[in-house]
Amino acid sequence: MTEPTPVPDDAGGGAHAMAARSTSTTPASGKGTSTNGRQVDSRTRLFGRPPASPDVDPYQESGDQRSADEVEAGIVALWQAFGDQRAQELRDRLVLHYAPLVKYVAGRVGTGLPSHVEVSDLIQSGIFGLVDAIEKFEPERGLKFETYAMQRIRGAILDDLRAQDWVPRSVRSRARDVERALERLEAKLQRTATDAELAAELELSLDELRELFAQLQMTSVVALDDLIGAGQSTSSLAETLPDDRAEDPVAALVDRDSRRQLAEAVERLSDRDRIVVTLYYFENLTLAEIGKVLGVTESRVCQLHTRAVLRLRSKLTESN
Repeated sequence: MTEPTPVPDDAGGGAHAMAARSTSTTPASGKGTSTNGRQVDSRTRLFGRPPASPDVDPYQESGDQRSADEVEAGIVALWQAFGDQRAQELRDRLVLHYAPLVKYVAGRVGTGLPSHVEVSDLIQSGIFGLVDAIEKFEPERGLKFETYAMQRIRGAILDDLRAQDWVPRSVRSRARDVERALERLEAKLQRTATDAELAAELELSLDELRELFAQLQMTSVVALDDLIGAGQSTSSLAETLPDDRAEDPVAALVDRDSRRQLAEAVERLSDRDRIVVTLYYFENLTLAEIGKVLGVTESRVCQLHTRAVLRLRSKLTESN
């Protein structure tokens, strides 16, 4: 009765780890199964259900306590089975096991990116890199899978970021050159460098420098939400834009109150004045037409209109 030897540090899927799993030299204490029996048991446990989530203790699943060596033996067995069968189910289990690598790499890459870049988008791109790494990994080379996969994940994230960038890479490179030149000049001069000094540092003419600035304008893009919400707690651009079609409740209340006061003032006018105001402002009749209705001259209607307006103004002033 023997147990597998301890897994070395490079047991992330390399050939040395597999060789160590196939060797049995250390006697077991209190174990009732042989090495071959333990290997079969490890495969059954691992192939029977997906690996545990990284947030859950992988050595305690459904009441089953397993050592770190047993877990590593199961991963090595899973790599062996995937190398033999290339089944999608086995690949998916490997993806689940190494998924925390994607989150780690995406967090490292996201620290130097603008705030509008979501880490979840980087993780999505990194998953494709992890799948590609699993498909192309060759354990017989003796390399550690984690090191190889992290490079593939990072490359997939960067490729996706470059594909989404609307600025050519050459322009990005020139922008970095200008930034580094400005840093050198300001450190040496201890003041803001002029355009002529910057052009001399970059070995350009003033016209070429201005043309370069015109090309670099597209690289200086700031999200409107970040620009509006700078220095504020929580506010979005939608909260700062006025809606011209929306009704102003204060203006509507003032207009309603003004109409009520005007109607009350009109009701307190004399009959002739009220008729003149009604026909002129509500029926849109001219002064001559109102004179024909009342049987008076146009000048008399004008006098009645002026008197009615003055009385209305006086009554509204009193009510206010």
